[in-house]
Amino acid sequence: MLGWGDSEDFDEGKLMRLLQISAKRWGIVVFGGLALALLSSSAASAPAPARPGSAKLTFRLAALASSDLRSAPRAEQAAALSLPARGPGSLLRVNGNPLVQIRTDGTSAATRKALEAAGARIVNVSAKYRTFTAAVPAANLQRISAVGGVQAVTDILTPMTSSWGGGGISALRSTCPQGVKVSEGDVQLRANLARSAYGVNGAGVKVGILSDSFDTSTATIHAANDVASGDLPGSGNTCGFTTPVQVLSDLAPGSGQEDEGRAMAQIVHDLAPGASLAFATAFAGESAFADNIVALKAAGAKVIVDDVSYFDEPFFQDGLVTAGVNTATATGATYFSSAANNNILDGSGNAISSFEAPAFRDSASCPLGSPSYAIHCMDFNPGAATDNTYGISVPNNRTVRIDLQWAEPWYGVATDLDAYLIDSANVLRAKSEYFNVTITQTPFEFLAWSNTTGVTQNVNLAINRYSGFNGGGTATPRIKFAFFENGGQTVVPTEYTTSSGGDIVGPTIYGHNGAGNTMSTAAVPYNNSAAPEVYSSRGPLTLYFGPVNGTTPAPAISPTTLNKPDIAATDGGSNTFFPPPCSPCRFYGTSAAAPHAAAVAALELQAKPTASVTQVKNAQISTASAVGAFTHPAVGAGLINAKAAVGSLVKCKVPKVTGKKLAAAKTAIKKAKCAVGRISKAFSRRVKKGRVISQKPAAGKTVAFGTKVNLVVSKGKRR
Repeated sequence: MLGWGDSEDFDEGKLMRLLQISAKRWGIVVFGGLALALLSSSAASAPAPARPGSAKLTFRLAALASSDLRSAPRAEQAAALSLPARGPGSLLRVNGNPLVQIRTDGTSAATRKALEAAGARIVNVSAKYRTFTAAVPAANLQRISAVGGVQAVTDILTPMTSSWGGGGISALRSTCPQGVKVSEGDVQLRANLARSAYGVNGAGVKVGILSDSFDTSTATIHAANDVASGDLPGSGNTCGFTTPVQVLSDLAPGSGQEDEGRAMAQIVHDLAPGASLAFATAFAGESAFADNIVALKAAGAKVIVDDVSYFDEPFFQDGLVTAGVNTATATGATYFSSAANNNILDGSGNAISSFEAPAFRDSASCPLGSPSYAIHCMDFNPGAATDNTYGISVPNNRTVRIDLQWAEPWYGVATDLDAYLIDSANVLRAKSEYFNVTITQTPFEFLAWSNTTGVTQNVNLAINRYSGFNGGGTATPRIKFAFFENGGQTVVPTEYTTSSGGDIVGPTIYGHNGAGNTMSTAAVPYNNSAAPEVYSSRGPLTLYFGPVNGTTPAPAISPTTLNKPDIAATDGGSNTFFPPPCSPCRFYGTSAAAPHAAAVAALELQAKPTASVTQVKNAQISTASAVGAFTHPAVGAGLINAKAAVGSLVKCKVPKVTGKKLAAAKTAIKKAKCAVGRISKAFSRRVKKGRVISQKPAAGKTVAFGTKVNLVVSKGKRR
């Protein structure tokens, strides 16, 4: 239902309906044109109008459940819900029905049966969080909310994958062991040298991959084509790698996703062609995502990688997906994730894609165009002046996506913030009004608006603290919002683009992508090792609460800053992922960088199967190459050097070769993974001719792989 401040397409009939709604609320009788006068005379004694909403459905689901909207075209629904029609930030759907999270008193069999009888198709159950994830037809949403024990029904937004696709200018020749298309990251990261120097190809190591889908898109190239061309392992692989990709779960055909998991699998196969591969979807909600991480580890994955970010993953504490990461890493899997593609640079090269204030600053007003119940909007100016709007430029045919969060723990939210996007004519273009305290119990708002006006629009963001009916209190928590443009550089803020007065501008790594046990991976283009991609998300991130653990609010902790990303790897490499006519087809984004890093980890683990998670990570970090003059917030420790990383794990225990014949000594040295160094000769009265008199380093010493052992060989007695 529209609120008082919703002025888009406002007409007299709408005005009368709104007046009648408010009059009913205030006990006022409305007779045609007398309404305005009656309301005006009653305003002094009337309470401020309450924010409209449902008792258990989020404002978006309540709107979608209405008979008018649920039958409307998808684009019309999206506009009414302040969301994109498709892609990241749109309603996540299964077979056309919205995927929702249903929080209940408990996940008993009886509750499940009742939900299914009301029209829910259950896809995941979490006893820990007392939730069911289900696909529900819009017409059944109200029935679901009325099931006994249901506390709240919340929408799930389509997460981001961190990919870009594009065409190149030249084709690559067919080659084994990797197939027809080979990522240039194989050479850039020196994985080719690691394979040849240390005799590794990932054999004996399983790599688990999570993304949107594996083989469900309507593209012309499918998994069977990739196997036939040698770009993926499986029966019929032209290079002899015949173990097929193990698919634990995938989306239904025609789901609308892009099979990005298959593109990631190709990259792993390019650098570590001997590794076995497994896939599970991450597009069935966060609980299912976390469960699939654990399932991949249970299936034998020693390395796991994903490229997914859910919009409501917490900014200020570890969330559900991070719990899955922690479980996998605690049992021996090394975990990699994309840093994401949300960085925006200004003309001076400064990151400007987020705004964070140490506290909510109440301006005691809201801009024109805001709903009438919005009266306590954020003051974005850290100085003495007051400014209740934040300016943004949105070019024509571009979509702005804004993720707003504040520092309160999940299930312990006491403050209710709302977000509004208002144009220069004071027209409300988009809004997000979750009931954070009474329904979602998460400190999260999200809105999106697509500019189809034909010209660039300058719009203003307003953030209101709502304390009315079913609202929150008057606390002043830390707040942060970020522009999630997934590679775009044209939607930009027009003010407050530098850090000042305690406000922080720029970092966008968040959630499990930047978790402590995750190797957060930045992107460096395949043809330029001196700079990261401009869109590669920047760190660091800071946690203020313990992890989400069930439905009990986590305690506050001392602020803990995580210096992310951890490492950088290649993007833009050649791939069959994008269909012709691109030649070659290129896979851009941190979605491509993360599987490059995971493949190097597979090489490391073959070289040293007993390596711990910490050893695998430190091998990459300690041997990384500098990326120009860029520092940790952009590229972590630097660009992966696979040859050096593998070499740092492989040691040689120098064998005792004194007294041996030279040929036997050489064989022993090579078998121990050292190298034969300088060979000199000397006369000896005690050692027979052709045998080793002395060696350096001494026998028994542990040295790096390939360390040269110098030998002195006897020439026999001097005559």
